[in-house]
Amino acid sequence: MATTTLAPVETHQLKLRTAYGPVHRTVLNAPPRDCSADDIPIIDISGIYGDFAARKAVAEQVRQAAVTIGFFYITGHGIPQAVVDDALAQAKMFFGQPREVKDRVNQKRSKWFNGWNAPGSSRVNETESVDYRESFGMRYDPRYDPAVPNLAAIPAHIRAGFRAEEYVWEHTSNLPQFKPAVLAYWRACLALARRLIRVFALALDLPEEYFDEKTSHPDAAVALNYYPALPADVVAKEDAVSIGSHTDLQCFTILWQDDNGGLQVLDRQGQWINARPIPGTFVVNIGDYLMRITNDRFVSTVHRAKNAGMRERYSMPFFFGFNFNETCGVLPSCMDDDHPAKYEPISCEEWVRLRFAQTTQDSE
Repeated sequence: MATTTLAPVETHQLKLRTAYGPVHRTVLNAPPRDCSADDIPIIDISGIYGDFAARKAVAEQVRQAAVTIGFFYITGHGIPQAVVDDALAQAKMFFGQPREVKDRVNQKRSKWFNGWNAPGSSRVNETESVDYRESFGMRYDPRYDPAVPNLAAIPAHIRAGFRAEEYVWEHTSNLPQFKPAVLAYWRACLALARRLIRVFALALDLPEEYFDEKTSHPDAAVALNYYPALPADVVAKEDAVSIGSHTDLQCFTILWQDDNGGLQVLDRQGQWINARPIPGTFVVNIGDYLMRITNDRFVSTVHRAKNAGMRERYSMPFFFGFNFNETCGVLPSCMDDDHPAKYEPISCEEWVRLRFAQTTQDSE
């Protein structure tokens, strides 16, 4: 009886930055495929605004997504569309300005990655192309946090971790609605993130308020991203990217993306999948720090952006992590005799420092 021999599946190795140096992932040499709800689930999180039973039900769905793919779409999030639309309109106005105007707020002036990243100035993954994008970033500032009623009462050890810089607003004041619109979006995402971190606590069989103190003055940053279409002569190349392959650093990210598409997620089989835009949703993904403190129970998944379409693309990610001064080891619900802690406690500040030290070394 004749037998059929299947040709081996061709793969390549993808190098990634981590806090402790490079790691590699095996990637299939196959075109990205569109994702389905089985790949990245859509979760209605409106229950987070309900009673405990409703919040617990959301947490069960979040846990399932967090331990499998580490990505999920959310509906029922409560962020008004007008807040998104205003921030997007101001992002378009900012990026549409002449280079010399944007250069006033160039990130090179910043100690903490605030401000404008010019085209060709970043390369998230050293084995892929320079990132075809511009971005604008701002970090947590307690002056704009509605949950902080008294600035003078903030302890010095917490204040030492703040990374905001006022020059980002001083040198964008030529756009009078830019600061109000971006801050309104940041505040809306911050309020949602503080509800989501409670959902994650429930998903980890912890008291709902377990992370509240650790996120009183969080490492909470927003970025505005502008991705022109990839040039026609490079778009088909595997290493041509709008932003290179990476994992996110902190607890989780809340991402708004426009309808152009371009976000790609690497599944556990090493297949790139297109996380297509779904109107009215945000995408949430797990970051490295949350993966670490859950003893690798929750998955921080590799992703990238590749704007292979004919139109420009915009996205607005919000990154959420602990207060910089907070130290956390493996959570008590994530270890037992059969699953001892894989990691020592580490502060949020040290975790970020280690990751950016790797970035600096790679760029030298």
